[in-house]
Amino acid sequence: MKIKTLASLLILTILFSINSANSEDKKVFISIDTDSLNFTEKKFGPRVQEVESRDGISVVKIDEDALPWLSILMHKDFKRCGGFMRHDSLDEANAILNSTGEKLFAKNNLFANYKIDQDALVTPMINNAQASNILNTIGQLSAFQNRYYKGEFGKKSATWIKDTWSSLVKGRSDATVDFFAHAKWDQPSVILTIKGLSDETIVLGGHQDSINGYMGGSSARAPGSDDNASGISTITEVIRVITDSSYRPLKTLKFMAYAAEEVGLLGSKEIAASFKKQNVNVIGVMQLDMTNFKGDESLDIVLMRDYTNDEQNKFVGAIIDHYVPGIKWGYDECGYGCSDHASWHTQGYPASMPFEATMSTMNHKIHTANDTLSVSNNNASHAIKFAKMAIAYLVELDHR
Repeated sequence: MKIKTLASLLILTILFSINSANSEDKKVFISIDTDSLNFTEKKFGPRVQEVESRDGISVVKIDEDALPWLSILMHKDFKRCGGFMRHDSLDEANAILNSTGEKLFAKNNLFANYKIDQDALVTPMINNAQASNILNTIGQLSAFQNRYYKGEFGKKSATWIKDTWSSLVKGRSDATVDFFAHAKWDQPSVILTIKGLSDETIVLGGHQDSINGYMGGSSARAPGSDDNASGISTITEVIRVITDSSYRPLKTLKFMAYAAEEVGLLGSKEIAASFKKQNVNVIGVMQLDMTNFKGDESLDIVLMRDYTNDEQNKFVGAIIDHYVPGIKWGYDECGYGCSDHASWHTQGYPASMPFEATMSTMNHKIHTANDTLSVSNNNASHAIKFAKMAIAYLVELDHR
């Protein structure tokens, strides 16, 4: 790990924000993997302060203006999209340190009697999935100047997603599409619900926001074609297939486009916490964050082992083998807080994170103006594999 490089760039970050972060109200709390970043007041000065560490996780007090730079550094030096969680208070941050029981439950518990036996339903549906539809949606989302969580483009792109999803389920009495508003920033999350006969709930989600870490702010060009227009577009195609097939779920299906992932998993963190508070019975979560860049020639789909459920991961692997023959899959680890599945995991819910590549071979143009369709050769041949997998996951888990 390039700790020296990371430390020096963080010092630059602190100097960068020195004129704008002199007051205490500019400080925020984050939790971060201690192995990847061990802040100490002695080493980095009073603008970055380690508050407490436990079980490999550190709670850190940091200048708010430094977060976009931290996002760059976590990607550059630790190959993570994200890599930390932002918190509204010290109490909330400390709750992460005290969530060992919830995380062990989410990691090891069996949430369903996993088996595969719905070929008659699944096969026609996955045969209906079209890469061209995914490609078109990626193009429309990446045409926004950015989808930054603070600013007009983040709101406009969220509205576009809501309108698109609403058009797909138009006429279904069992479906609703709503904004999940967040009080502290502009961009809402989007949640499509297809109500089932049971209150058991299955979640398929991905983050909608994009960021240009080097330029920052709400005016930068951040097409986010792969990160994460590809995931949202894949989910959109899953919604279309589910709807076109007139599929009526037994359990409740929720499709989510999370706001503000790039700055500390903020949107998914609020949603997962609200579900836990309401005792929503979520039996499965799948996160699609980056699906259209094939970085590893030996693997098509990579399941992240950390902050995910072991048994559900095996189930997803079996689904790939059964329904998407010829697709090669394997395992990797993406580190603390690398995407929104960590928000659900922390609340004790079972999550899986199928990714487009190993972390060492992932798309290195994310968080820049160069994350365009050109990085995936202007097609969606990789993302369609994830759409087929996700369709099979939803239907098979729905019948468990």
